[in-house]
Amino acid sequence: MGLCIDEFQRAERQLRRNPVSMVNGCSECLKKQQKIDKLTEQVLSLKAKLRIRQRRKSEGFFGSETPSSKVPIKPNTPRKNKKRGAKQGHCGHGRRAFDESDAEQVIDLEPEVGELCPDCKVALADEVTDSRSVMESSPVRAKRVLYLLHEKRCPECNRVFKGRGPRVLPRSLFGNQLITNAAIMHYLHGIPMGRICEQIGIGPGSLVQVFHRLARLFSSIPDKLTEEYRKAPVKHADETGWRTAGKNGYAWLFATPDTSIFHFKKTRSSKVPRAVFGSRKLAGVLVVDRYNGYNKTPCKIQYCYSHLLREVQNLAKEFPDNEEVDTFVSTVAPLLSQAMGLRGQKLSDKRFYKKASNLKEQIKKAMESPAQHLGIRRIQDIFVENEERLYHWADNRSVPAENNLAERDLRPTVIARKVSFGSQSDAGAHTRSVLMTVLNTIKKRGYDVAFHFKHVLDELAIDIEQDTFCLLFPKHPP
Repeated sequence: MGLCIDEFQRAERQLRRNPVSMVNGCSECLKKQQKIDKLTEQVLSLKAKLRIRQRRKSEGFFGSETPSSKVPIKPNTPRKNKKRGAKQGHCGHGRRAFDESDAEQVIDLEPEVGELCPDCKVALADEVTDSRSVMESSPVRAKRVLYLLHEKRCPECNRVFKGRGPRVLPRSLFGNQLITNAAIMHYLHGIPMGRICEQIGIGPGSLVQVFHRLARLFSSIPDKLTEEYRKAPVKHADETGWRTAGKNGYAWLFATPDTSIFHFKKTRSSKVPRAVFGSRKLAGVLVVDRYNGYNKTPCKIQYCYSHLLREVQNLAKEFPDNEEVDTFVSTVAPLLSQAMGLRGQKLSDKRFYKKASNLKEQIKKAMESPAQHLGIRRIQDIFVENEERLYHWADNRSVPAENNLAERDLRPTVIARKVSFGSQSDAGAHTRSVLMTVLNTIKKRGYDVAFHFKHVLDELAIDIEQDTFCLLFPKHPP
């Protein structure tokens, strides 16, 4: 009796899945159909595994999230048969010559023949002077400079006058220009320490000590910039891997359009953003990906649509033959792309908010539509359960729907990681945090980094006790 009930239940489930196969009640036909269904499920499962394996082979272990350096096979850039050069009517910006008023150095070059014509032996007459504009550079190399500080004495009052020495930090062997060049090369341009030592001509131990001293001079800057960061109306944050002392760790970035704060830590826990944001309620919006470490941030959060769009597109790659998935992706992906590109359009505020509201409603409608596919429902759940973190871009034009600012700011660190393999010690990680924060923020605030940083060091050479924040950012008082 129990066996009959089990067969009946199996037949009932089979009927729900495939009503056509149950038109006749033959038990042999039922067994054949069950075997067909089982084999069909196996084929579908094997096809899915094969697609995953093929994607990993072409895209890497993490699919579309795989870093470019770990992609196994990179496709060749397609050749486009397009006309080279500027468009018709476009004002060119090619290389231009300069005159004596713009030149930083003018060198006179006389003809090599001398004053007489080598053939006629007659004095040569002066003609119109031609010119050749050349951009030149001096080699980046340390020079041994000896300053002779002469003294003079007044014979009447015996007062002694001594030549003023160069502006160099107290008890420093290295000049401020050399220190500036080395710091910018390493912490702003990501050039490895060994390459810098080869170019400049000083030992790595001396250079490390110089960088540690700079970090001590500017150690208060990150905390003061953090106070500014907390008050910003739109904040960005992101993190990436960074090894310290041979152990895995993370590089954290907290950024605004005019500030970049770096922290190199051995952990990815929420205590890092908690230390940056504090516990008091903050104004503004924080734009991040969906990493849980930011969930307890005491301000509004906007999730990055770029990451969500990637998940939607991955769904189409995993299930290319599913009509429901194809319909969902073709509907949602353009909406997310339009939301990310809306701020870049030249629209009045009224038109912007009208289009933003329309896009928001379309996205919500797509996410609330009934779906059978579990992959679709998973993405829909993200939008439904996190609605308060997904639509700030539609209510405030200054809030982007993507986290591109942080991604771009963190990109040089990712490149530096490939060639430097991280920091060699905790002290080195701390020094990197301070100097990358200082140099990148100087750059963002519109200063000439090399000129401004050297000027700050020159001022500190006069009085080492000066307020470094006021020297670095005179237009942004604390």
